[in-house]
Amino acid sequence: MNKPSSASQYQGDSGLERLLRDAGSPYDVAGISALLSGVDAAPEGTDPAAWIDLVAASPGDQLRAQLLALRELRRSADGRSSDAPAAPAKSELAGRLAALRQELARRNLSGFIVPRADEHQGEYVPPRAERLAWLTGFTGSAGVAVVLAKRAALFVDGRYTLQAPAQIDGASFEVRHLVEQPPEKWLAAELSRGDRLGFDPWLHTVDGVARLEAALAPIGATAVACADNPLDAVWKAQPPAPLSPIRPQEEHFTGRDSAHKRQAIGAAVAAAGASAAVLTQPDSLAWLLNIRGGDVPHTPLPLGFATIDREGKVELFVDRRKLMPGLERHLGNGVALAAPDGFGAALDRLGKDGAPVLLDPTSAAQWIKDRLVSAGARIVRGEDPCALPKACKNPVEITGTKAAHRRDGAAVSRFLGWLAAEAPAGGVDELTAADRLLACRRDDPLFRDLSFDTISGSAANGAIVHYRSSPATNRPLVAGQLYLVDSGAQYLDGTTDITRTVAIGQPTAEMRDRFTRVLKGHIALATARFPRGTTGSQLDALARTALWQAGLDYDHGTGHGVGSYLGVHEGPQRISKVPNRVPLEVGMIVSNEPGYYKTGAYGIRIENLVTVVAVEIPGAERPMLGFETLTLAPIDRALVEPALLGADEIAWLDAYHARVRETLTPLVDAATAAWLAAATRPLAAG
Repeated sequence: MNKPSSASQYQGDSGLERLLRDAGSPYDVAGISALLSGVDAAPEGTDPAAWIDLVAASPGDQLRAQLLALRELRRSADGRSSDAPAAPAKSELAGRLAALRQELARRNLSGFIVPRADEHQGEYVPPRAERLAWLTGFTGSAGVAVVLAKRAALFVDGRYTLQAPAQIDGASFEVRHLVEQPPEKWLAAELSRGDRLGFDPWLHTVDGVARLEAALAPIGATAVACADNPLDAVWKAQPPAPLSPIRPQEEHFTGRDSAHKRQAIGAAVAAAGASAAVLTQPDSLAWLLNIRGGDVPHTPLPLGFATIDREGKVELFVDRRKLMPGLERHLGNGVALAAPDGFGAALDRLGKDGAPVLLDPTSAAQWIKDRLVSAGARIVRGEDPCALPKACKNPVEITGTKAAHRRDGAAVSRFLGWLAAEAPAGGVDELTAADRLLACRRDDPLFRDLSFDTISGSAANGAIVHYRSSPATNRPLVAGQLYLVDSGAQYLDGTTDITRTVAIGQPTAEMRDRFTRVLKGHIALATARFPRGTTGSQLDALARTALWQAGLDYDHGTGHGVGSYLGVHEGPQRISKVPNRVPLEVGMIVSNEPGYYKTGAYGIRIENLVTVVAVEIPGAERPMLGFETLTLAPIDRALVEPALLGADEIAWLDAYHARVRETLTPLVDAATAAWLAAATRPLAAG
């Protein structure tokens, strides 16, 4: 087939127009070009041709080839490649900051807040919403910058205290701890009476704005909601909104049809005393409607908003171009589709005549509240009604995630067996190891993506909690050092997340001590029994006690919730020092991941996913719960110091390894099976 030499030649290409018509596509060539702008603004995913399903139900080989060629020509013409963009130079970052300050001065603003957030407050955001990274160079998943006329600060939590200074221009931004030195406290010291601090009301929650206003009120400064984002005005190459296919998630994976879910959520809305609820979290939409998308990296989310009334009727606001052919039939008559630009008018209708509307102030954007209030709504503050039902997995979802973890454990074991054979000889580095692990997972027909960028950290890089290796930071795996690999996958039947720390060669006595203390904490949590009604924050100390006894700790939570082919980080449950009022309930999935990090030397983390189960205890006087471990992969015995373990702890490790061996051996090749047998032998066997 002769290919046009430039993208512009396609505009008059009658051959492509004919192929589109013959395939029954609603698009002409100009429409395809507009579609591709959004497609290129979405994550690539594991199937770079998935977007073609949006063009026609049966595109045919010839049309498919022409569409792929058109996209490649567009990308070449724009100078884009599949490689990750290079980090901006410090001088370029300084120029961006100067441009933003000039725009703020033009708007008579004393400063502006730039959170790492989009309109949905999710952990993963599309390229269009990576404002914090564009301005500062910091690429972590959480943080906020405050820009004033003369000073600017970047606030990050304990996961990023090493990463942030390495990525930003230190002459432009100072780095502060988000928890110990929060932005509100810093602003109270830096602003004066009459100062006007701007913020984008789409990027801040209702509760977040309330905290900001409370911090500014005593000093006489004002928080100003901007009609449009000043940073967007100076980000000339900001990508458009992403367009990725929205697909059905079949009931044999979800365990419950959408109609029953909508009926139950409608009843919850009525029980809250509201006439309707506004749903702002894409994972809630995905769960409620049994759909999945791909608008953000590594999480199958369709970005959009929805409203649901007390009868369970839903109005879904998404770009129709994202709908796979046949999706409207999947959604059914109880779901009305509307364009995103109709969302504001829908809020006006909801608020009419003072109607009570349920809104989650911890996740809903301030803009939504303001629009509802201006329409006359009475805000009913409450948690997203989908959050708790989504967290409590049904038996079909639990069966699916167990199957996913068995297959994932086999993939991880193939990787670990390869690593044990290859790393001592040299030639393995962080990037090649991560690529090998991905290749092991790709063999699974239900694999759809990683669940997050693999953390592949050797030696000192392992001490960076959310480290991401790059050509600039890539380190070889060298004898005498530790290698930490935190990874996960998205399968159609479940989401996985596992961390293993491996000794390359002979570990030091200190490494064994620290690793074993982390293991003791992991075992303490895995074997915990607790009464119904217990929260994760009440259990957190179990994972830290062995470290505390040696004057050690780690600066991150011990456990986060995990979705069912959804977010690898899911609420409302968690295990953390931070207080949490949500009790752990049967069916919840949560991680068990204590760690230890020695800056400049190494990092240690042992992570399994567990699910909450009912536990029968003879003579118990109240209902009791515990954890069942889902993750299956060997824990490095070379790093265990048996003298630090009690008999019960040794018994747990041996039993876990026996289960790993028995479950995974039938799923792996002969060489991996031989390695697995050695890696899981009883601790007393040496």
